[in-house]
Order: sequence, then C-alpha cells, then structure tokens
Amino acid sequence: MMYLELSILISSVLGLVLAIPSNTCIVMGNLDIIRKKGKLSPSDVIFLGKGIVNILLQGVLSLEAMLYVLCLEVCYVTEVRGFLITSDYFLFYYNFWLTFWLSAHYCTSITNLSYGLFIWIKRIVSNFLSHLLFLTALGTFPVSILQFWTLNEESFQNSTETSVIRIHISLSYFVPVTFLGVIVPFFLSLLCLVLTFSFLLRHVWRVKNNDSGSTRPNLQAHVTALRTILFLLLIFSIFCMSQVLLFLEKSTQLTELLTAVSWNLQLLSPSVEAAVIFQASNKLRRIILRRFWSRSRRNTET
Repeated sequence: MMYLELSILISSVLGLVLAIPSNTCIVMGNLDIIRKKGKLSPSDVIFLGKGIVNILLQGVLSLEAMLYVLCLEVCYVTEVRGFLITSDYFLFYYNFWLTFWLSAHYCTSITNLSYGLFIWIKRIVSNFLSHLLFLTALGTFPVSILQFWTLNEESFQNSTETSVIRIHISLSYFVPVTFLGVIVPFFLSLLCLVLTFSFLLRHVWRVKNNDSGSTRPNLQAHVTALRTILFLLLIFSIFCMSQVLLFLEKSTQLTELLTAVSWNLQLLSPSVEAAVIFQASNKLRRIILRRFWSRSRRNTET
C-alpha cells in the first residue's frame, strides 16, 4: 500500500527535523556547561551520551527507512544489511544501558540505602562514570555484531518467478543477544524505578506521620527523576513493541501495516527521548532558552 510507505517516509523526514536539532541542543548545552563549570554531573554526562547516540541513531534509522521504501534491494546487500543492523542495534542497546546507568544514578542518589552494593554502585557512578560508559560501549558492540548473525536470509522463486528473500531468526544467537542487550538493562532499570518509588513513598509517609510543624522537604527533583525513568522505560517498551510487530508481520496478513507501525515507532523515538531529557534538566532548558532569547534580541536590534 502506497500510503503506508508514504507514512514511513514522512516519519523519517519528521524524525530528522525534530530529533537532530533537539538532540544537538542537548549536546551543545552540555558542552556549554563544561566550558563554564569544567565538569558535568553524572546525569548530565548520561544526557550528553544520549544526545550523541540519538543523533547517530536518527540518521541511521532515517537512511534505512528511505532505502526500505525507495530501494529495497539495496537493504538485502550483505554489506549494507550488516552495516545497518550492526549500527541500529549497537545504538539501541547502548542507549538502553545508558537508561540503566541514569536510573542507577537516580536510585543511589535518592534512596541513600546502606547496603554495600548500593554504596559501591553510587561510588562507581559518581567517580568513574565516563570510564563505565566507555566500557559499556565496548561490551555492547560485540553484542550488536552477534545480532547480525541472528538473521539468516533465504532467497527463492515464488509462483510469479520473481525472487523473494525471507529472513529467518537463529535462536542460538537471538536469545543471548536479546538477554544482554534488552532484558538485563530493562529489568535493572525497572528495579531502580521500583526502589526509588518505594523509598519516596516511605519518606512521604514518615514525614506525614511525624509532623512536628517543620516545613516539608521539596521533592520536586525526586519526582522529576522518577518521571524521567518512567518515560525512558516507556520508550524502551515501545522499541520492544516495534520488534514484536516486525516478528508478527511474518505470520499474519497485515504485513505492510505492522511494518509501517513498527518503523514509525522507531523513527520517532529519538525525538521523544530528547523531549524527556529536556523535561528532566532545568539547566538545559535555561541554556537553550537563553540562547534563543539572546539570538532573537540580536535579530530585532539589527
């Protein structure tokens, strides 16, 4: 159906228009913080990493979507398919692990649990986060290469004597790759979300039941952290849903519809994640608004 292919093209262009400028603002805003203060907080380091990853991811996804719609045969060239699959899944998996490290930072900063594991994680995230993110990237790259081997293509002639290519999934590769790239970071992030939420509930309950007339603490920053983790996990779930739709389209009659929905979900995810980062960081919002305000003033004066 032509309108389904058109929707993928529109989403690819819309993703470029929205995701590239917004994530560039995130990167430039954090670089501005480094220039003024000399260093970033752990959350800002992760936001910087997510901004860079989302710019690259949007570029690869939009390129792949345009090739899929306009020149499908190119997507089945082994070298092109290997580059696209490896790049896609490396950026997706690395982004998922960035979500976990952000969740771990929020959890250890807010809960202040006295368990040895949490103290160790808090010390590692606070002092060695840049090294940790680099090691995570090194570990994610071979997992993304294995993802290429999970998909085996088979070419055959159909009844109209045209060449058809089918993709089969190798479970021996698919299971460990999905476990390391998706399941582990998702459930670790979910655990951090549950621990943070339960700690805040207990804290609010204690303050409410031990009301000594003192002013209650401002929990807005903690609520923002919880909201950020929740939104990022929802984006995480949307990716998983898009992959499920791609698997379902091989066994149903709604192949084009499911493919279009899956593509649209993935293409718009970097833009949505940029919006989540902006709502999580007051510093980034102030920097971007200040830049736009000063630029608009210069334009009006000239």
